[in-house]
Amino acid sequence: MSFDRSIKIAPSILSADFADFGREIRAIEAQGADWVHVDVMDGHFVPNLTFGPPLCKAIRPHIKTVMDVHLMISPVDQYIDAYADAGADVITAHLEAGPHIHRTLQAIRGAGCKAGLALNPGTGIEQIDYLLDQVDLICVMTVNPGFGGQKFIHSQIDKVRKLRAMIGDRPIHIEIDGGITPETAPLMAEAGADVLVAGSAVFKGGSVEQPEAYGANIAAIRAAAEAARVK
Repeated sequence: MSFDRSIKIAPSILSADFADFGREIRAIEAQGADWVHVDVMDGHFVPNLTFGPPLCKAIRPHIKTVMDVHLMISPVDQYIDAYADAGADVITAHLEAGPHIHRTLQAIRGAGCKAGLALNPGTGIEQIDYLLDQVDLICVMTVNPGFGGQKFIHSQIDKVRKLRAMIGDRPIHIEIDGGITPETAPLMAEAGADVLVAGSAVFKGGSVEQPEAYGANIAAIRAAAEAARVK
């Protein structure tokens, strides 16, 4: 998994047909998805319950791009090896999920995965200054974690802009998770983000029988983001 700052669209399978994940994943990749985003929720750190390591292992053979696993769980450390063994390329843990996030990031890298750090909307970037050399990706939540389909929180635009300046020339992706549409994607791309997670905005109006709608949605988000970057 090489590093570059081009715009990458990472559809969240939280909005896919749960009964047909294999075909859904193949469809979004065929229609232009760069990464596949897997939202793991535990019903404790966030008020919802979704996917465990067996599900990730089951869908891994269908993913030909990047398997981007977002752990909205607490505690985190004892599950890292299971998600790594399930085939995750990127494992992201929340800064707020435990007292020893530096150790968590070390453990993710030690398991052979890229290490991501997620920040809730109410969390500032001041706490991550001494973590930057341990991360490969920072995920800025633009909704409160736990549910899909929420409204974009505009206060996070300035956070991303400041985060981009803090990162400098380090090879760290800035990922945005929550409320991404063709209208909000350019706001985040202009601020410095390069990985855009989108759930309902990608899957709306489409199906595995009519995947062209997925492609049109992905293309619209990408075009809006890339246009904002060149202004």
